[in-house]
Amino acid sequence: MKKIPRVGIIGIGQSKHQAKRNDANYPELVREAVKLAMADAKRELDDIEAVVYSLAPDALLGIGNAERQGVDAVGARNKRFMRINTGGATGVSSLAAGHSHILAGACDIVLVAGADKVGECGDSQTILNKIWDPAYERSLPLGTITMLAMSAVRYMHKYGMTEEDMARVVVKNRYHASLNPNAHLRVPTTIEEVMASRMISYPIKLFDACPQTSGGCAMVLASEDYIKRNQLDAVWITGVGQNSESYFIGDRMGNGYTADHADAVALGEAIHRAYRMAGITDPVKQIDVAELYAPFSNTEFHSIEAAGLAELGKSPQMLREGQFYIGQRNVVNPSGGILCANPIAVSAMLRVAEAALQVWGKAGGHQVKGAKRAVGSGNGGDHQLFGAMVVEA
Repeated sequence: MKKIPRVGIIGIGQSKHQAKRNDANYPELVREAVKLAMADAKRELDDIEAVVYSLAPDALLGIGNAERQGVDAVGARNKRFMRINTGGATGVSSLAAGHSHILAGACDIVLVAGADKVGECGDSQTILNKIWDPAYERSLPLGTITMLAMSAVRYMHKYGMTEEDMARVVVKNRYHASLNPNAHLRVPTTIEEVMASRMISYPIKLFDACPQTSGGCAMVLASEDYIKRNQLDAVWITGVGQNSESYFIGDRMGNGYTADHADAVALGEAIHRAYRMAGITDPVKQIDVAELYAPFSNTEFHSIEAAGLAELGKSPQMLREGQFYIGQRNVVNPSGGILCANPIAVSAMLRVAEAALQVWGKAGGHQVKGAKRAVGSGNGGDHQLFGAMVVEA
């Protein structure tokens, strides 16, 4: 059987993430991440053969087809250029497209880049509310918060999760973010402070929700032949998986549908497709770090279970026992995750970038000792579009 060539990550760059970046306009913010990634890869923009641009949704920037502003910032003039938009999953979908460029033999080295200024858009929820069906669902009114608040209530009913359990996720991720200089929310918190924060949509409180973040991320991918020929250091992408779910939320709530809105069945399928490609059969034993797309505290639980790191309904009890922290087995979101930084266009890319930094041994203060294999995931749309990548040293 012919061996499939591997694709490696040779450069990673991310800006510091914060509520506003008044010091940098949108192209400058993208460029900031690109410069860091190119320096990390020890390559020049002239070396790049194709660019995949991660941007979703451009309405958050108030500019239609805003990727046009980024062409020069990423050195894409007269090069293959593709813009990807799968909502919150855009970052991992963009990496999958770059990965495919190389495996298809179209090019040897690809830049994947993007940025977002969510913290400067005014009201992201008003924009995101427009993704729902106008006749049947928008009038509820559904939004990204209410949608996953319903998931939380359902998870509580099925598995006994409490609001305090949700607060424990926030406490863990804020602690991890305090070790990560690039995170947006870096101040540790307590269960009491989370519980005292204002209610947004029961049971989700302010501290249970991700921030509105401005920031950028870029990654350089290259073929195995290119990496060896140029004697470059790399982290290898060994598994890629994607999946989608029904558009209508109501279709996930009974009436014979196989999935339950409490769980993340479609996400689990995306992750396990990546696992199968990577040859992973026992995630608990084989995955050291999981950077999981969880914009609300309750969604980290079903994401952990979708990643095969806990049985359905068991992750809250495991967190009560102190699992998923740095220093434990199967560390989840050592960067602080999306609860601590959410520049939507690249949030899922950051999950893979942080996973790669872990197995590369370059994660700094939030490094997981001995990490050799990690998974990053992304969720997009109305919890409808999913992607995952496995990376190994």
